[in-house]
Amino acid sequence: MSSLRFRLILITGVWCALALSMGRAAEPAATLSPAATEVGRKSLLDVYLVGGSLMHFILACSIGTIAGVIYCFLSVNRRRMMPPADHQNLVQYARHQDVNGAWQLCETSPSAYARVIAPALLKLNPQRDQANKGAMEQAAGEALDREESRQMLWINYLNVFATIAPMLGLLGTVTGMIASFDTLAAGKSEPQDLAGGIGEAMITTAGGLIVGIPAMFFYFFFKNRLVTIMSEMQKNTSFVVDILSGEVALAEDDARA
Repeated sequence: MSSLRFRLILITGVWCALALSMGRAAEPAATLSPAATEVGRKSLLDVYLVGGSLMHFILACSIGTIAGVIYCFLSVNRRRMMPPADHQNLVQYARHQDVNGAWQLCETSPSAYARVIAPALLKLNPQRDQANKGAMEQAAGEALDREESRQMLWINYLNVFATIAPMLGLLGTVTGMIASFDTLAAGKSEPQDLAGGIGEAMITTAGGLIVGIPAMFFYFFFKNRLVTIMSEMQKNTSFVVDILSGEVALAEDDARA
């Protein structure tokens, strides 16, 4: 749990650093005169407001990304999805052919692993060849697919934010440049006349990238983590089904391992 807290603190720190970098980019150089320095100094809120209305949507994407990352850190976790104690207990129940005990464990455990094993237990039939192993494997496989789709739903939201945020930034670039060209067409060519449109273009682009790059990183991070966890879950599920079907017989020492 301490490792999880450290990761969450690290994520928050990275986001704050990226946000502060935007604010610092708007600060003037030290070589400017005091008057120019006073005019050019902007707070982070000032920079945000210069970006225009599209910054509100980029901010919403940022909040959604942070929420998605925190949720995935808490949910896409090996110990949460497949507790070692659950696997060891299920192996013991399967070894002793205690289907009722295994079912009670699956009913009380909130883990994804228990939700995968439970449908296989319903298909167990001692009267059939290998206790109806084929049907158990099929039921477990379908449950695995459901659990993977359930977790990928939230991970895919990170991909959505990683795609939308830079596109919003690009849209802000276009609208900002259009505003600058409209100013030029009106006969105003002073730098201060063009600053508003150019500022909107650059700030929305930077904001979209600041949200999109971390969102894309965490999308692939959690996707790869989920694939690894689901692969291990499939292996453990097959092991339990093999024991239930009688295809694998464990000695007492092996069952405790």
